[in-house]
Amino acid sequence: MLNTETPAAQHPSLDQYPTAELVNVLVGDQFRAVEAVCAAGPRIAAAVTAALPRMEAGGRLVYVGAGTSGRLGVLDSVELYPTFSWPHERAVALLAGGREAMFVAVEGAEDDSEQGARDIGRIAVGSKDVVLLIAASGSTPYVLGALRAARAAGALTVGFANNPDAPVAREAEIGVTLDTGPEAISGSTRLKAGTSQKIALNTFSSALMVRLNKVYGNLMVDLKATNAKLVRRAVRLTMFATGAGEDDARAVLEQCGFHVKVAIVALSRNIQVEQARALLETTGGSVRASLAA
Repeated sequence: MLNTETPAAQHPSLDQYPTAELVNVLVGDQFRAVEAVCAAGPRIAAAVTAALPRMEAGGRLVYVGAGTSGRLGVLDSVELYPTFSWPHERAVALLAGGREAMFVAVEGAEDDSEQGARDIGRIAVGSKDVVLLIAASGSTPYVLGALRAARAAGALTVGFANNPDAPVAREAEIGVTLDTGPEAISGSTRLKAGTSQKIALNTFSSALMVRLNKVYGNLMVDLKATNAKLVRRAVRLTMFATGAGEDDARAVLEQCGFHVKVAIVALSRNIQVEQARALLETTGGSVRASLAA
C-alpha cells in the first residue's frame, strides 16, 4: 500500500478527539510537509538549474495534474503574471477533466492516460518547454500519459510525487519525492501531501524567477501593477531601492508604465526611462548589472 494511502497509526481514534486536540493534530501533522520539501531541496535546485536555459530560450512552464495536485499547479501558474510579469502564454496548466475540474470533481478524468498525452499534443509541447508533473500517488494515469508524451516531444520533465519510487518521479528526467507519509485522515492528500506540493512548486517557480532576474536583492521588481494595492507596492519598492521620495518615484513609474525595474535604473543612474529600459535589455533584465554597467 502507498504511504499516502496507509492509515496513520498514531490517530486511530481521531474522530473522538476533543475539537482543540483535533485541530492541534491536523496542524501539527503539516510540519511533515516542510520537512519533506527540505529533504527534496537538492532535487528542486537541480530542476531550477535545468529549467533556466529553456526559459531563457523562450520556453514555457507547463503544469500537469489531477484533483488537488492539478489545482495547485493551476494556482502556481496563474500567480506568476502578477508577481513576476511572466507572460500568461508561458505558464500553462493542464488539469485532468479540463477547466471544469478546477471547481467540480470530474469523475474518472484522472484515469485517462491517453487524454494526458493528447493534452500535451494539443498545446504543442516542445524541446524548450519544462513540464511539471504533479501526483501525490505518483501513478496517476493522466499525469503519466502526459509525462511520456512530453518526454517524447523533447521537453524537460520534472515529476513531483509523495511516495518513494513512484513512476511520476522515476520516469521524469528530474524526480522530486516529497515523502510526507500517511495522512492524519487516511488517504486525504489535500492535507500535508498537498501542502508539500504547494511549497515545492512555489519554491521552484520563485527560485527560477530569481535566476531570471525578476528580483533585485529580495525586492519584487518585476511585478505587474494590475490593481491599486500593487501600484502602491510599486511605489514603495522604488522608494526603498533608490531612496527617492514618493512624488519622484511615482512620477518616474508613471512614465514607464509602473515597471519597477525601469524606474529603479532610471532614478539610480539619473537617466531617462527609455535609456533605462534599453540598458536593462542589454543586461538580460538584471537591475544589479544595469546599475553596475
